[in-house]
Amino acid sequence: MTPDALLSLALNAVSVALLAAGVVFVLAGAIGVLRLPDFYTRLHAAGVTDTLGAELIVIGLMFQTGWSLATAKLALAGFLIFLTSPTATHAVANAAHRAGLKPLLSRHQPAHPRLRAELEAAKKSEAENTIEAIETADKAGKPVRTGKGRAS
Repeated sequence: MTPDALLSLALNAVSVALLAAGVVFVLAGAIGVLRLPDFYTRLHAAGVTDTLGAELIVIGLMFQTGWSLATAKLALAGFLIFLTSPTATHAVANAAHRAGLKPLLSRHQPAHPRLRAELEAAKKSEAENTIEAIETADKAGKPVRTGKGRAS
């Protein structure tokens, strides 16, 4: 093989690798948008992976076009994507936050350290009140309604 053929083969291999990596990132972002639970996590998945995927695709196309005017146009498009995609993602997230959209938080999230003692005291008080209600009802011979809506 001649050196020109080897260089062409290497450029094609690098280009295909970059294009494939870009497609993988874009697909990962699409799957994240479909699978993640709330607006903010979906926006994060789309914003981060689509920016990286688009940049890899543009760079792969730049390797395919060689040194020409098309390469300069692709470089300009890549630069604009690099600047505008994170900015647009931030603007959308900020608008959602200002509109009052709250993130979906897990119900199993640990309590804030300052509130932990108050929560434990409230749970203890609730348990004591339930026990007192059961004991009082047992003495009177009546069924007890707990906070769950069941009679015990």
